Amino acid sequence: MAKVFVTDGQWRKTLAVVRSLGKKGIKVTVGENIRLATSLFSKYATKRVVYPSPRTRPKAFIEYLIKELKEDSYDVLFPMEEETLLLVAQNKEKFSKLTYLLIPDCEKIEFARNKKNIIQKAQELDIPCPKTWFIGDIGEVERIAKEIQYPAVIKPQVSFGSYGIKRVRNEKELVLKYKEVHRIYPRPLIQESIPQEGEAFGVSALFNKDSELRAVFVHKRLREYPVTGGPSTLRESVKNPKVQELGLRLLKALNWVGVAMVEFKVDPRDGEPKLMEVNPRFWGSLQLAILSGVDFPYLIYRMAKEGDIKPVLDYKIGVRCRWMFPGDFLHFFSNLRRFRWTPGFFNLRTNYDILSLRDPGPTLGRILSGYSLLSQKEMRRLLFRR
Repeated sequence: MAKVFVTDGQWRKTLAVVRSLGKKGIKVTVGENIRLATSLFSKYATKRVVYPSPRTRPKAFIEYLIKELKEDSYDVLFPMEEETLLLVAQNKEKFSKLTYLLIPDCEKIEFARNKKNIIQKAQELDIPCPKTWFIGDIGEVERIAKEIQYPAVIKPQVSFGSYGIKRVRNEKELVLKYKEVHRIYPRPLIQESIPQEGEAFGVSALFNKDSELRAVFVHKRLREYPVTGGPSTLRESVKNPKVQELGLRLLKALNWVGVAMVEFKVDPRDGEPKLMEVNPRFWGSLQLAILSGVDFPYLIYRMAKEGDIKPVLDYKIGVRCRWMFPGDFLHFFSNLRRFRWTPGFFNLRTNYDILSLRDPGPTLGRILSGYSLLSQKEMRRLLFRR
């Protein structure tokens, strides 16, 4: 019987994997380090496990996962979050002997999650980027603060979601907040701020073990939280050849393996899509790609069973998917233009990341897990990841 192991059961993207594969009759074991995790409540999860925290007990987590894979025969391992992905990648040789694992080497993941590396690589490839200042010495900040235009953005070289990102309106704020961020994330970047009215796109792709493209999907953000920049709460499948070409150009230059998502924001001042970041893993809006006909989890499963697959390059456009709770609720209450937004908050003609009449358990799980997320510092800080 076909069987897969999926980590990080709290997150929406994990639920998308569980539902996609479970609906096809594949047995899905889903794990998390808390019992009240969203995906553990899905009827499509055939086995639920609670493992040691990969964030606070990484060695114990790896030992648990190796033991589970040895004791039970799994066709594919899906490491979903960055911490679990990095830990698995660090032990890639061990895991590859136990199951099918389609991920890059650890060094490549570390490279891609570093914004400085990615911006510099993109500049080599003539991919448009926001104007960026790389700080070599903290003493340079006061000089740069006098030269740049405002507003500007301070970004950690490596962080999760919007954590650690600071927006500044003037020279004084830049100097003060840069030092604050620097204490936690050494030598963050300083970037020009792309006007908020610019459209934002994500280019999601899948590459086989030879770094050959096997699937691509583009979506446009319609809403996000925080409003100033964060995970999308409503998004739509679209075709955008220019953005797609830029995203694939970058990933191909990295000789990527497995899945990744490249984010762009169109600068309304010149009409150019500017590179924001690379997510070297599955992304929060995965459900939209699946609904649109690019079923990334199932494609990986097929690659495990068949060796390789034909590229999936076409999909339905105009499909929408929504992260209702708490994402779009928080967007609604924090956006002063809430009643002038199109599509409106009360337009229910859409699909949902979590809400489902056929699989209602995860909605209950999400509500119950709110307590765990808010009561545990390590989980609370991860609530608004991409």
